[in-house]
Formats: sequence, C-alpha cells, structure tokens
Amino acid sequence: MRNSSCLIIGAGHNGLVAACYAARANFDVTIIEKNSVYGGAAISAQTFLGVEARLSRYSYLVALLPDQIKSELNLDIELISRAVSSFTPTIGNKGLLIERQAGEVTKQSFIDLTGSDQDFHNWTKFYARVEKIAKVLAPTLLAPLVAKDEIKKQIDQIDDFAWNDFFVQPIGTTIDKTFESDLVKGIVLTDALIGTFTDGFDDELLANRCFLYHLIGNGTGEWKVPKGGMGAVTEQLYQRAISLGVKVLLDSEVVEVDASPTGVSVTLANQNNLKADYLISNVAPAKLASLRGEAYLKQQPDGSQIKMNLLLRKLPTLKSGHEAKTAFAGTFHIDESLSEIKAAFAKVKRDEIPEVLPAEIYCHTLTDPSILSDQLAAAGYHTITLFGLLMKASLFDDAHDQRRDEVKDKYLQGLNKYLVEDIYECLATDENGNYCIEVKTPQEIEQSIGLPRGHIFHEDLQWPFAETASEVGCWGTETDHKRIFSCSSAAKRGGGVSGIVGRNAAYALLAHQQQVKG
Repeated sequence: MRNSSCLIIGAGHNGLVAACYAARANFDVTIIEKNSVYGGAAISAQTFLGVEARLSRYSYLVALLPDQIKSELNLDIELISRAVSSFTPTIGNKGLLIERQAGEVTKQSFIDLTGSDQDFHNWTKFYARVEKIAKVLAPTLLAPLVAKDEIKKQIDQIDDFAWNDFFVQPIGTTIDKTFESDLVKGIVLTDALIGTFTDGFDDELLANRCFLYHLIGNGTGEWKVPKGGMGAVTEQLYQRAISLGVKVLLDSEVVEVDASPTGVSVTLANQNNLKADYLISNVAPAKLASLRGEAYLKQQPDGSQIKMNLLLRKLPTLKSGHEAKTAFAGTFHIDESLSEIKAAFAKVKRDEIPEVLPAEIYCHTLTDPSILSDQLAAAGYHTITLFGLLMKASLFDDAHDQRRDEVKDKYLQGLNKYLVEDIYECLATDENGNYCIEVKTPQEIEQSIGLPRGHIFHEDLQWPFAETASEVGCWGTETDHKRIFSCSSAAKRGGGVSGIVGRNAAYALLAHQQQVKG
C-alpha cells in the first residue's frame, strides 16, 4: 500500500517543520519553493559585497521555538542567553540598564533614572505576572485549541486581575496605570508593537495579542541569540527534513492550486503539475486564496516596520559613559518613551514621517561572534540590526526611495544623539568602499520574501485560544477545504520564528487522515 502524500508550498521555517513531522508519519513530502534558497525570513546572508559577515537578514532573535520541537525533531540548535535584557540611553548622560535577571544593578539604574525604586518594584511585579500567564499559555500552543473560557478560568486561578489587565483592556492602559516613568512605560510597551501598527491603546486589542506572543515563549518569554545566525536554525530544519526523505524543489513557483474531496494538485510556472493527498500552505492566506482562484475578503493590514542591517568596524562610544559592550549586549532602545511612541503613531497614522522615530537595536556578535570571519572578529567588528517601529507600508507607497533614505537618515541621527562620535565613523565599508548599511522597507521585504505588504505575521495576530465553540479541539491550521492546511504565520498561534504552526498543521493533517481511515 502506498504512503499518503503531501505537498507544501513554501520552504520557510514552518514549512520545513511541517515537512519533518509529516515525513516522520510516513508521508511522501515535497516542498515547493519559488526562491533559490530555503528558509523564508529565517535566513542568514552575506549582505555586504566582499565582507565575510553572515547577517540574520530579516528575523534576528528566537523566543517562541518550543524546546519540545527541538527535542522531537532532534535539532542541534543552540540558543544563547544574552547577559543584558536591555539598555535605554537618555539625553542628559543617563540610561536605564536592565539585566536579564534584574538585580541590584538594575535597581540602582532605575533609581538613577527616576529618583526612586518604585518603578523597579513595579517592573518586577509586572513581569512576575506575565510569567505566570506564560506558564498557562505556553503548554497549550502545541495541543488542540483550548476554549477561551477555560484559559480564563486557569488565569483567574493565578491572578484575580490578569484577565482584565492583559486580555480585556488595552495593554497600553494596563502599562500606563502600572508604571510612573514615561520612559519605562514605553520600554514595556514596545513588545506590543513589533510588526503591529498600534500605539497600544487600540480597542481591537491588537497590541495585547502582540504583547502576549512576544512574552510567552517556552513559559519564560526570553529572547535568545541563535548561534550561527538564523540560517543555522533553518539549516538544521532543512537537513532534518532531507534525512527524513523530504524532497525540496527550489526555483519552483506555484501558480495554481486545485482541490477535490480526494486530493490536491498544483500547477507550477513551468507548467508541471504535481498531485498529492494533502497540501500544507506556508504562504499568506490571501496568496493561497489567489492560487485557488478565490476572492479574499479579509482586509490586509500594512506591515509596520523598517529593518536596517549594519556592519561596524567598532562599537560606538556612549555619552552616558556606559560600556558599549554592555549597553549593546541586549536590546538597545532608542526614543521609545510612551509619549514618543504615541507622537510617532499619530504622525504615521496621517502618513507623515515623524521627527522622532522609535526603534531598537540588536547586536548579534556580542553574544555570538561566529557569524563573522575570524579576521573580522579579531579586528573588533560587530553587526547591529535596527528594527524601526510603526513604519507602515503606506508611508513608502509614493516616492519610495526618497522616503526610505529620509527614514534611514533620521534613524542614524536619532542614534547619534546618544553617541560621542558619529555612527558613520564606526561603519565598515564593502569592497567598493560603500558603507555597510542595508535598509528594508515593508515593500522591499514583500519583494524579497513574499510577506504581504511586508507584514511579518502575514496578517494581524490572533488570540492563542479558541474564540468560538467550533474552534475547540481544532489545531488552528485548518482551512475551508479538508485537505488543505495552513502553516502561515497568520494561522492561530502563528507569528514569530516558532515552528508551532508547522507542527500543528502536520498534526491537523494526521487527524484528518485518521478520521478518513476510521
């Protein structure tokens, strides 16, 4: 008797995870990828001509990848803790330094910044509450969907007010009431804004969903550095898939999908036709609808970020006096007070570029220098990546290149406010003498890796539980056709580099197969 077969559109990390689980269940699996490389947004690339530095180009850190997936697939992936959680410089030669395990250094930094230890105590209590919520939600992510009322019941048992504070009222309101310092409020709020266009006070609670996803990974929410870069994560998944017999077709674009009660078929741009029992889609829902020749009525939100990759000859010197190797070891916040975030949001909402642009920086090489050649590492080179908040795609629809360059200059000027020397004095150059700096707008991200309007989650994030009775017991990856499943970041419990929806799509497929056989 022949094995069941499955086609997967898209060799992003979730497509690779789905392939591994389906192949482990004795499916014949073929992944179809339109690009010449696998990995989607989870790739490393030698971005600058003639410079041996492999940057994590689109996604940078990992928090949501469950240890269970690493164990089940026997993945040799090393995720390294950062010594520092974050540093936020301020005008006036101060700064807020927060250790990964907040202790006396963190407490004193709060006192130096705010004049008291009140927000330090607010901080520790707030994140203790978040961790309790994470420990409820994280175990449910790799299981069939649990009813909203059941999740509420479990959360009510650990915190009488958590449901209201994190699931009912806007997270911005909760943060505003919890903390005293405008700067501290903004730092906490940033996790609710990554890739999501909101100021944290939206009635739709988009910010609440984003906040939860960024802080529930593995029950701790800790963001770690992947040793070897994001490409190392993808390579492990790819090699595991190949070892399980998965076939990967690169440079192969799907142009049409047909489905019947007994199977699916896809047509490629070269007119080849592939047939299988099942299909798992690792592309955005709107794209899948287009391939099926269907209208997609759900509104498509804009991606809302700028991504900048830079290579430095040396780390800059800070006006605050903090050691650069400490300040840049965690997340380096720039102009992210609550008032600055709200002002920027109001401007962008009118399709205007703000004067002050909230952003954060990650320095991979302070934790993991292996992405640099030995020569560059020995010479003190470092990579830094800037993630700009609230930069929605509509800002760049007109005069794209001019606006991109304007935004780039404003980000670097914003960073320079806190540096002794101009950042350009620290930048490396490529073999043609050009500065090693790359800027990606939402439009350019869409063009490179197919994210609709550059949206890093494909669509707005959903709550990680069943919101209707019909969803209870499902995997959140089902579509309107019983033989097509989605492992897109837009699926329930998608978003981020997690592999969760890849695994869940494979489990949904297996559940349907057993139902058919039963």
